[in-house]
Amino acid sequence: MPKLTVNGIEVEVPAGATVLQACEAVGVEIPRFCYHERLSIAGNCRMCLVEVSPGPPKPQASCALPAGENMVVKTNSPMVKKAREGVMELLLINHPLDCPICDQGGECDLQDQAMAYGQGLGRYIEHKRAVPEKDIGPLIETFMNRCIHCTRCVRFSEEIAGIEEMGATGRGEHTEIGTYIAKAVSSELSGNMIDLCPVGALTNKPAEFRYRSWELTKTESIDVLDAVGSNIRIDARGREVIRILPRLNEDVNEEWISDKTRFACDGLKLQRLDRPMVRKDGKLQAVSWNEAFAAIAEKVKAVKPEQVAAIAGDLADCESMFALKDLVQNLGSANLDCRQDGAALDSTSRAGYLFNTTIAGIEQADACLLIGTNPRKEAPLVAARLRKRFRKGGFKVANIGEATDQTYKIDQLGNRPGLLKDIAEGKHPFAEVLKNAKNPMLILGAGALTREDGAALLHLARAAAEKLNMVRQDWNGFNVLHTAASRVGGLDIGFVPGAKGRDTRGILAGAKSGDIRLLFLLGSDEVPMSQLGEAFVVYQGHHGDHGAHRADVILPGTAYTEKDGTYVNMEGRVQRAYAAVTPPGDAREDWKILRALSEVVGKTLGYNTLEQLRQTMAAKTPHLTARVDVITPASWGVFGTAGNLQDAPFTATVADFYMTDPISRASKTMAKCSALFSASEKRKAA
Repeated sequence: MPKLTVNGIEVEVPAGATVLQACEAVGVEIPRFCYHERLSIAGNCRMCLVEVSPGPPKPQASCALPAGENMVVKTNSPMVKKAREGVMELLLINHPLDCPICDQGGECDLQDQAMAYGQGLGRYIEHKRAVPEKDIGPLIETFMNRCIHCTRCVRFSEEIAGIEEMGATGRGEHTEIGTYIAKAVSSELSGNMIDLCPVGALTNKPAEFRYRSWELTKTESIDVLDAVGSNIRIDARGREVIRILPRLNEDVNEEWISDKTRFACDGLKLQRLDRPMVRKDGKLQAVSWNEAFAAIAEKVKAVKPEQVAAIAGDLADCESMFALKDLVQNLGSANLDCRQDGAALDSTSRAGYLFNTTIAGIEQADACLLIGTNPRKEAPLVAARLRKRFRKGGFKVANIGEATDQTYKIDQLGNRPGLLKDIAEGKHPFAEVLKNAKNPMLILGAGALTREDGAALLHLARAAAEKLNMVRQDWNGFNVLHTAASRVGGLDIGFVPGAKGRDTRGILAGAKSGDIRLLFLLGSDEVPMSQLGEAFVVYQGHHGDHGAHRADVILPGTAYTEKDGTYVNMEGRVQRAYAAVTPPGDAREDWKILRALSEVVGKTLGYNTLEQLRQTMAAKTPHLTARVDVITPASWGVFGTAGNLQDAPFTATVADFYMTDPISRASKTMAKCSALFSASEKRKAA
């Protein structure tokens, strides 16, 4: 480990560290535009110049200079100051200096560093060059006159997103950054290039010219549009969410978020349910809360306890599911399920439904088997972590399921469920790869679990994990990749059928036959509404989606940006979402609606505040409140059911990445993406 001196301070850094990293280790700020911790070193901007001795008598780029033994580094000498002023003057030669209209204004690296390191005077009086704007899709607006060729966007697209669509063309002053051919950037992570751009050349197209950064109220929260639990910051003005940005969490999403997480926020203000409604004469009509509750209470009195059921949707928080479970059980029913897609997950063993390796733990694996899953569509941040591990080398990945482009090399074993049985029994060559790996893992997706033979596939996946060195005291390579933010939390609190209770398939069959006469849908929009027969449907949610169209009573709830709630991500990490804006109209928090309804139907729940509800929940499921942002390891157990496999191939459960939930389906931005990208994929498949 080399020792060097930075501004008179001695520091020891790991071998291979750069001078820039050594300076940061002692708290010395080094300006930079092209350098980024998660990207390869380019050395383009030259803003990070420092004086180094022994060495040539000129400033050197600290981002690309390895730290050496006995180096003496100066970051504030007259030579460095003059060099940085010169670099800044050159960078600003062609910049349009349009800060008053730039969306990046107020949070721009170029502004900040021009103030801190520039000389405050430009001597260039010639005409500035002009660069045509590039149309790279409905998400990113380009102002290429501002571009300083730092190539952060190019390196991100190639290294993190895995798409070779961005690059530099031309030479000298004719160099331009853009797509090689005129097309939209086709990555589910493309919006992160906006955050990476240091000069406002790439900005948020849906929110263009709609905000100034200092006008926004910032709230730290959690994304719920997939099961990753990405850490986000919600920026709102008044009652409107303007944009969503990532927060740093090395263990979950690093500093990236998916495009759906970032851009679907415009759907939060469209097609909202803001008044209670009751169906009268075949039409939904706005009523008061008392009238809506009275209609439900009347139906409760008219049905038997076993004729009541409840299904929780993919965006439900733990508190609302816990309150609904209490209410349904107090009514005497055991018919409830949080697995609205019918996934054959066994709730008796927590390890049987978690991503046990953890998202960050993927980086320790050296072999992986994908089963009935498409991580790129179902969980883009998991896909990015798999790609990150692949780029380090020594990581073999194989897939059983539909052939998909995961942006890295995958051995396509086939799309026959029997292949999993062959691997579990050690008959397939890839079984040896897994057995001989130091830290092998498998990822079981919804494409396998939602089949009628899902329980048998779960059983085989467990058997494979046990036989092929995946489950040890120091390592657990068995993973379930969920697509619903509510799924793990619902299973944790036991939102599953009780004794003699019906699961989702049983509830749907009962509704169709008339055995289920009262059905509560807690934000559940993905169940086939045509199978609900004559059941009286109470829909509690925030958007006028599939469930609301079928409902007999609508109770307007709150979206994830409008309430405090607990969520558990796919790896079992308990996280909290916080209200950033107030809900529209008469909409209320879901647990409050259920508490008020319970009093009307004569089954009053035993809590009046969110804190009391959480205390009650903690008494039954302690880890949901005691260990926020911590993963509680699960003990290995027996799960799944042995059975015969069907011959039908695996099929994708996420057909359209941009249309998976009520919020994204209401989003105009996601509609544009769906029309552009999903239609293109269908044409390629045809």
